[in-house]
Amino acid sequence: MKANPTPSQRVVLVTGPSGAGRSTAINTLEDLGFEAIDNIPVSLIPRLIDGANALAQPLALGIDARNRDFSVEGLMELHAVLSSRGDMNCELLYLDCLPDILSRRYSETRRRHPLAPDESPADGIARELALLEDVKTRADILVDTSELTIHDLRAEIENWFSDATGQGMAISIHSFSYKRGLPQGLDMAFDCRFLRNPHWEPDLRPFTGLDRQVSDYVAADKRFDVFVKHIMELLGVVLPGCLDEGKAHFSVGFGCTGGKHRSVTLTEAVAAALAKQSWRVSIRHRELERQGVRVTTPVAPESEREASE
Repeated sequence: MKANPTPSQRVVLVTGPSGAGRSTAINTLEDLGFEAIDNIPVSLIPRLIDGANALAQPLALGIDARNRDFSVEGLMELHAVLSSRGDMNCELLYLDCLPDILSRRYSETRRRHPLAPDESPADGIARELALLEDVKTRADILVDTSELTIHDLRAEIENWFSDATGQGMAISIHSFSYKRGLPQGLDMAFDCRFLRNPHWEPDLRPFTGLDRQVSDYVAADKRFDVFVKHIMELLGVVLPGCLDEGKAHFSVGFGCTGGKHRSVTLTEAVAAALAKQSWRVSIRHRELERQGVRVTTPVAPESEREASE
C-alpha cells in the first residue's frame, strides 16, 4: 500500500528595502491565516521550522537587511535549502520600490535611514538597493510597490496568497466616488448614481451610508432591491467560476457622485449578502478613508459567526 505523501508546508520569506511595505505585507499574510514573524534573524529560521511546534500553519517570515546577522549569501542558501525539501513549499517574496519613492516616504516620516544614520536617506537607500540586488533577481514573487497604496498592496498580497490557508477566494467590496476615478484593480464596477441621493436632503447630508438613516433612505428607493437582486444573481454565476479557475482575489466596486452615501450603502448591503452565503469578504470605503474614517473591515462568513456564538 502506497503511503500518503507528507503535506507540503508553505513558508514565505518576505524581504525588500526599508520603506517598500514589508510590514504591510506581513500584517496582510497574518490576516490571511499565516503565522507571521517579522524581523527574524536568518540564523534562527532553520531551528524555528524544525522545532517541535513548528509548521502547524503556513509561515510568513519577515527578513530585514538591517539585522546584524543578515547576509545575502545566508538568505540565498536558506532559500535554496528550504526549496529543495520535499515537505516544503518555500517562496521568496521581494517588495521592490523606486529610489525616489523610497526617498519621499522617508521624507514624509522624517526618519533616518538605518544604513546611513549620519547621511541623507538617499545614500542609505542606494546602499540597501545595491545590497539586495541579487536577492531581487532570485525572488520567486516580485511586487513593485512604487505606485501602490497600502490598500493596493494588501490586495496584491491577498491575490498571491489568500489560497494558502484554505480560506478560499478573498472578495473585497469597495465604495468610491466617480469624481476621483475608479479604484485600481477592480474586477467589476457598478454605478449607483441612478438611486435617489441623500445629499439633497439637508438632514441626511452630514451622515454616511454607514448610518442607519442614510442606508434606510437609499434602500427605500423602489429600484434598490431589484438592483441588489440582479447583482447577487450575477455574482452567483461569476464568483464560483472564478473560484473554479483558481482565482485568489476578486474585487467589486460601487460608485456614486461623492462616494459617501449610495455607494457605501450598496457596498455594505452586498458584502453582508455575500457573507451570508459564506463568502469571505472585506470592505473598503475609499472616500470615507480620505476623511480619516477607519472602515476597512473583514466580514466573517455567516458559518463562522454561527460557530462562534
